[in-house]
Amino acid sequence: MPNLTQHMTALYSDIIFGPVHSRRLGLSLGVNLLPVASKLCSFDCIYCECGWNADHPGPRRFNRREDIRRQLEEVLRRMVAAGTPPDVITFAGNGEPTLHPEFEAVIGDTIALRDALCPAAKVSVLSNATQLHRDDVRRALLRVDNNILKLDSAFDETVRRINLPQSASYAVRDVAERMKAFEGRMVLQTMFLRGTCNGEPVDNTVEREVAAWLALVDEIRPGRVMVYSLDRDTPCPTLERVPREELERIAARVEALGIPCSVA
Repeated sequence: MPNLTQHMTALYSDIIFGPVHSRRLGLSLGVNLLPVASKLCSFDCIYCECGWNADHPGPRRFNRREDIRRQLEEVLRRMVAAGTPPDVITFAGNGEPTLHPEFEAVIGDTIALRDALCPAAKVSVLSNATQLHRDDVRRALLRVDNNILKLDSAFDETVRRINLPQSASYAVRDVAERMKAFEGRMVLQTMFLRGTCNGEPVDNTVEREVAAWLALVDEIRPGRVMVYSLDRDTPCPTLERVPREELERIAARVEALGIPCSVA
């Protein structure tokens, strides 16, 4: 069983988890490169389903490349034998997957297994884009089918309120420039929400926020955009889900830029 926090957020207690039916990706088999008993992330998002970083202290040992490959192969073989291969193999888990020191090699192992066992499956990485300065991470992300990179605001102050980057040097402009270098070979994912957290107002749906975000989307020119809102328990219980109709209006503005946009 996962370890639960007081707000019912939960860690993933295994290296391979699921499969689950993802709103955005289909039947998704998850891969957790991070510790199974603690959280390790370069963000501390107020909406993270795994809870606050401080709620899950413990050993900071990454899962071994050999264990990841072995367990993934075992599960894929079982799923294929049962006639239920995954639609997607998704790297997510207890924090930021690209922090793993052997991330590039793990992606290579996964693509080889996918090609051999379930070639129709896609390989996806959900990343907060904080490690794009690393050549190995960029090379690996260029190899996956769905390079899904987070950007929740065009403003540094809003990112610091929503995502709580752990590096004092985090800057949206730096991240945007590194995203542009993918030349469209990426998916931009944005969480829209409102409410309060620790007594401070939070809202990236006001016009000032949306207009600046749209300008940055137009500059980055991702292959597509995903917009979504809260669907699971969050460590900050005073956040509010944005109605689908509002997300659809934002998506229509993205598509007016000539960029496909889905709503989940």
